[in-house]
Formats: sequence, structure tokens, C-alpha cells
Amino acid sequence: MEDNKLLDNSENEKYKAILCAVYGQGEEEEASSSLDELESLLNTAGGEAAARVTQMREKPDNKTVLGKGKIEELSALCENEQIGMVIFDTELSPSQIRDIEDELGGDVQVIDRSMLILDIFALHARSAEGRLQVELAQLNYTSPRLVGKGKSMSRLGGSASGSIGSRGPGETKLEIDRRRTRARIAALEEKLEKLSAARMTMRSARDRSGICRVGIVGYTNAGKSTLLNYLTSADILAEDKLFATLDTTTRRYSFPEGTEILLTDTVGFINKLPHHLVKAFKSTLDEASYSDVLLIVSDVSDPECEKKLQVTLNTLEELGAGQKPRLFVFNKADAADPETLSSLSSFSTSGYECCFISALTGKGIDDLTEKLLKLVNRGKRRVTCRFPLSDGSLVSLLYSEADSVETEYGQDCVTCAATVDDRVYGKIKKYVIEE
Repeated sequence: MEDNKLLDNSENEKYKAILCAVYGQGEEEEASSSLDELESLLNTAGGEAAARVTQMREKPDNKTVLGKGKIEELSALCENEQIGMVIFDTELSPSQIRDIEDELGGDVQVIDRSMLILDIFALHARSAEGRLQVELAQLNYTSPRLVGKGKSMSRLGGSASGSIGSRGPGETKLEIDRRRTRARIAALEEKLEKLSAARMTMRSARDRSGICRVGIVGYTNAGKSTLLNYLTSADILAEDKLFATLDTTTRRYSFPEGTEILLTDTVGFINKLPHHLVKAFKSTLDEASYSDVLLIVSDVSDPECEKKLQVTLNTLEELGAGQKPRLFVFNKADAADPETLSSLSSFSTSGYECCFISALTGKGIDDLTEKLLKLVNRGKRRVTCRFPLSDGSLVSLLYSEADSVETEYGQDCVTCAATVDDRVYGKIKKYVIEE
């Protein structure tokens, strides 16, 4: 994949940018919170916020988002402070990017929140699939934003210019860029389709194993990877940064009483998650849909915890995983203030269980595993079976698809005790002697 990073901090010097937002009446607090998150995104990308420019308007200006006076103020600020980038906390159309850059003049680059998120994904993607997904999302998002800037985007001025040496058939550089982009998008989609098929094969194998799949989901930087590391010693990257993890990681975990599950760490959610990112990362995000149980992790030390939890729940609904059995995990409880903890203790989770933990220190993990085990075993039953020695395949079935199997061999039979789900129970029902 080509190096598509927007922010160049190769010399360890933070790239400075101005953050911009428009908000309606009564939305000042929400806009401020969103800009705080945008600044965190910028910091993760290796940049630094030099200033914020905001404006309360009934609706954004169709051409430049900000009104004429604010655009002039922004232009002067860029010139005086020598700022080369402006980031808007909203999605910009191709024409808006062009018009704003024309107003700002010089070499000021204008991007939006989605472009910044895509840049972070490009920075953190490590697996081959992750890199392909990021590149596809970038191309899908930026291809409509390939806009010509005078002669700089043309090949010999194009056939319409009529100048000597430029007449006749020919493509402008912009047309060539768009054609190449379409071809690259098609190639990436084909590669990802093959990887998606391979992922489905792996999921089918997990289905046949009968092991419960638990997806760790939640807002970005909530501590999902830290939790997986603590439970399974997975040793995956866990940093205090947004979108530190982009590639899914699955590890086995055994409860103290013997039941095994598969734990999967997933890519974090965020408010205003770009549509093209959801589309490109569909096979990865679908891990939530294919999970049997969800651990919904939230950072309880974050003042915006409840709002971010709602974003997570909304995203799960969009992915078709809104009705999955779930356990709400309020992480970083050791860093939360008592008032927040008290507020969240009474937080309505629609009758679902919740627990307070510190994935870093292990505080509250016993409570988490106890409640998770109940969820995993929901719908299962403990049975004792007696199989003829000739039906040894059923013993193998229990060892591959049941939990906590105990076996005792007799002269003409095998007695097994195991925890089974309804599917396995149907296969061994006639041999059950006690449940």
C-alpha cells in the first residue's frame, strides 16, 4: 500500500493544525466534546492543535461551512501562525474542500474528521488484510474528492484548450488518476473478498468446534486489548491511543472449572465512524455479529462514558448484533471518581449484568469471569451419560463440543459427565441417565 499519511512528522516534529466546527444553538457543549475527541485523534496521528475556530450557525454555509467573516478570520490565523492544515469536525464535500482551500489561499490543506480517522488507520494497520482494508477505505473516500486545480491537474492542458501541441484526444491527469483509482478499488475488493472467504472458513471451523465465541467490543481506547492481554497473556499491542488495535486477535481462555471459550479483540468504535470505513472493515467488524456473547467494555474514568457507551450500542445495532447476550464491563474503575461510579452503578443496562474492573491491575476480574461463565453456560445443562463401548465416537463428540468432560471406563460401557448445549444434548439424549 502506498504511504497515504496526511501528517508528516518524520522529523519527530508535531504537525500543527487548526480545528474547526459549526454548531447549532444549545449545542455548544456537545461541539466542544466532539472537538476534544478530534484533538485526541490529531494527537494520535502525530499532530498538534494550534487553535480552534468555531461558529454558531443555524446551518453550515453550503460552500465554506463557516460564514464569510469566520473564513476570513481563519485565513488570517493560518497566515499569521504559519499553519498548513485545517481540520473540520464534519464531513466535507469535494466542492467544499476546494472552496475552503481557495478562500484560505497559499498551501493550506483542508481535511475533515473522516480523512483524519483514515490516516490513523493507515498509521496503525499491521496485517496484510488491515492494510488492504485501510487503502480501500481511503480510495473510496478520497476518489470523489479528486478535484482539478487549474493546469496542475491537466496533461498538456487537455483537448479542449485548443493550444498548440495540446489538441487532439487525450486524458487530463485528473481523468487518469480517477481511472487508476477505480481499477485499484476493484483489485482491492477482489483481494478482500478472497480474505473474507478465508475468514468465513475459519468461522465455520469454530462453529463446528462448539466452543462459545466471546467478542470484546467497545469504544476506541476503552481497554479491550488490555483486558484480552490480562485474561490470556495475548501480548498484543495495548496503548493509550485511539485505534491502537485494528486487527482482530482471537485467543482461547479456560475458566477455573474447565470451560473453554474463544475471546476476540475487535476494532474500536467511534462517533461519526466513516461509512466507507465500515464498508471496508466489514469482515473485521462482523466479528461482533458472529460472537455468541459480547463483552461491552467502557472506560468508566472518561466523563463521556455514557455517551460513548450509547455510540457503541448504536453501532452494534447497525452491525446486526444488538440482541446478543452481553455483559457490560466498566473498565479503569481504579481511576474513576466515586461520583461517576455511583452514577454508573445505577445506569440502566436493560436488565443486563455489569461489572467494574481494572484490566491493568486485575481488580474485579473474578467478578467478570464469574458473570461471564453464567452467560456462556446459559442454555446449557450438566448431564451424565452411559455409552456402549461400541459408541466411542460419542465420547469424542463430548470432548470436542462439550465442557468440563469427566470420563469413567467400565467393562462394557463408558460413563461421562459433561456440560452440553441443546445441539449436543439432542445427539446424546438417549444415553442420558442423569441431568
